[in-house]
Amino acid sequence: MTTDWKSVRLFPIPSVIYLIHNNVQFATLMYVDTSTYQIMGNLKIVTTGILFRLFLKKKLSNLQWMAIVLLAVGTTTSQVKGCGEASCDSLFSAPIQGYMLGILSACLSALAGVYTEFLMKKNNDSLYWQNIQLYTFGSIFNMARLVVDDFRGGFEKGPWWQRLFNGYSITTWLVVLNLGSTGLLVSWLMKYADNIVKVYSTSMAMLLTMVLSVFLFSFKPTLQLFLGIIVCMMSLHMYFAPPHMLVDIPPAINSDPESLVNVPVDRKTDS
Repeated sequence: MTTDWKSVRLFPIPSVIYLIHNNVQFATLMYVDTSTYQIMGNLKIVTTGILFRLFLKKKLSNLQWMAIVLLAVGTTTSQVKGCGEASCDSLFSAPIQGYMLGILSACLSALAGVYTEFLMKKNNDSLYWQNIQLYTFGSIFNMARLVVDDFRGGFEKGPWWQRLFNGYSITTWLVVLNLGSTGLLVSWLMKYADNIVKVYSTSMAMLLTMVLSVFLFSFKPTLQLFLGIIVCMMSLHMYFAPPHMLVDIPPAINSDPESLVNVPVDRKTDS
């Protein structure tokens, strides 16, 4: 457990980035509809790959770059609704502010993920100690925001800690437990894998959610969903498969030593 201030002081940075990102997400929803928001959210797949290469100096092959772009295309295809639906009229008809905020959200999400991976792999500290530092600063910044809101409202509803758990039910606690468990799993990914694995797991989870919705909520599967799943599976194979499985490399021809002919070479030296 590293307690040196030079190491601890790095953890407020991703907390601030996540705080800004969460607020940018809500601001984006003020300008765009949910379908456009979901499709624009797939930009973080590409931005994560770019920042992953720039900041962590991880070189990706051309096939891996193609796989990342295919993953973004596949997830986007699966979320595009049929042309006969009424929501199609509003798709990509938002003002320019919505698109700018969407791009900013994708960049902030990628930046926070890449920086968190850097912190997790910076030393051999316990994963739980690193999480404590990360979430403690996040809680402090969010509490500061709640205090500012109380002062702006003149404490009409009382201090924020008196109404913090208002409306909580068993369902709410299950959601909190689920998100907390997800956060721990993402931390393990950051510590022992990388952001690209996290991006793929998130995308595959989104597709799995759509498939489960067919059975649990009578969701009608679309052609776009099937096409998106196929493209994502191809992307998954392209990124993680060994190169020899993707390219037919001809076997090396072993030369017979007896068939080799010695060619004498005269070496002349100038006196």
